Amino acid sequence: MRRRFAVASFSLAVVLGCGTLPAAAAAPADASRSALAVDALAAPDVDVTKMRAHLSELSAIAGRNGGNRRSTTQGYRDSVAYVKGKLQAAGYTVTEQPCTSGCTSGAGPNLIAEWPRGDTNNVYMFGAHLDGVSAGPGMNDNGSGSAALLENALTLAQQNPTMRNRVRFAWWTDEEQGLNGSKFYVRSLSSTQRSKIRAYYNFDMVASTNGGYFINRITSSAAAPMKAYWDSLGLRPEENTEGAGRSDDYPFEQVGIPTSGYAMGASARKTSAQATKWGGTAGSAYDPCYHRSCDTLTNIDTIGLNRAADGIAHTLWQQAVS
Repeated sequence: MRRRFAVASFSLAVVLGCGTLPAAAAAPADASRSALAVDALAAPDVDVTKMRAHLSELSAIAGRNGGNRRSTTQGYRDSVAYVKGKLQAAGYTVTEQPCTSGCTSGAGPNLIAEWPRGDTNNVYMFGAHLDGVSAGPGMNDNGSGSAALLENALTLAQQNPTMRNRVRFAWWTDEEQGLNGSKFYVRSLSSTQRSKIRAYYNFDMVASTNGGYFINRITSSAAAPMKAYWDSLGLRPEENTEGAGRSDDYPFEQVGIPTSGYAMGASARKTSAQATKWGGTAGSAYDPCYHRSCDTLTNIDTIGLNRAADGIAHTLWQQAVS
C-alpha cells in the first residue's frame, strides 16, 4: 500500500502458519463454511499452503536481489517472471504492459492475465500490486495480495468451470511510488474498454498480523459478494477507511468503474472495539512491520490470508461463473 502516514515503531513476530488473529467468537469454523458462503455456485476452497509457497518464492526472489522487490529492480522483474510463468502454464493469455508514461524511471511492467472464457463484454477484474518498498521484501505489502490473487487464478484454471462472464487478473507495478502502474493501465483503456469492466476488485495487505477485516466501499453492490462471504464467517467486516484513495482501486474508481476489495490494515492502530471483535492488540498498528525490513515471511497471518483468498473465490464465482 502506498504510504501516507509515518509508521509507528512497533515490532511483532508471528510464525508463518500460526496466525495471530483468533476466529471470531460467534463465527463458524472456516472449513464448514455456511450455506451463504457456499451456495449453489460452489466456489472452491483456495489452498493456503500453495499461497505460502508463492510467498516463499517471492521472499527468495527478494533475497537474491538486495532484499527487496521495488518496481525498478531486478527483484520486481523476477517477481513478474515467476507469476507470468505460473499463469502461462495454466493456460492464461498473459501480457506484460510496459508503463511508458507516469511511472518511475526504470519501473517494470504491469502483468495482465485473462482467462479465455466467458463474455468479453462483461469483464470482472481482480488486481494486486506486485511491487514493494526498498526497506524490505514486502511479504504482507503486497506479497499477500499477489499470492492470494495468483492462487485464485490457478484454481480457476484447474477447476475450468463454464464461464458466464470474463475474468481478468492484474499485478501492478509502481504502486508504492503513487499508484502509477494502475493509473497507466486505466489511462490506456478506451471508453469502450472501460465500459466493459463491470467491477474491479483490489487486494492490498490481506495478511496483517494484528489486522482487521476491511472491505472497500462496503455498502456498494460490487462489494456485496465479498461482504456476504465474510459475514458468513461471523467476521462483521468494516469499511476500509484507512485505505481509501491509497491503492490501485482508486484509478478505476475515478473513471466510474465500480470497485471493492479486501484489506487487513496498514499503519493505523486497532481500536479496543476491534480487538474485542477480532482479537489482536488494541492500540497497535494493524501491520507493525508496514514498510519495514521486518515485512518478511514471519509477518503473515495465515488465517486472514486464507479467509481473504476464499472470499475472492466466492466473489469470482458469483460474478463470472455460469
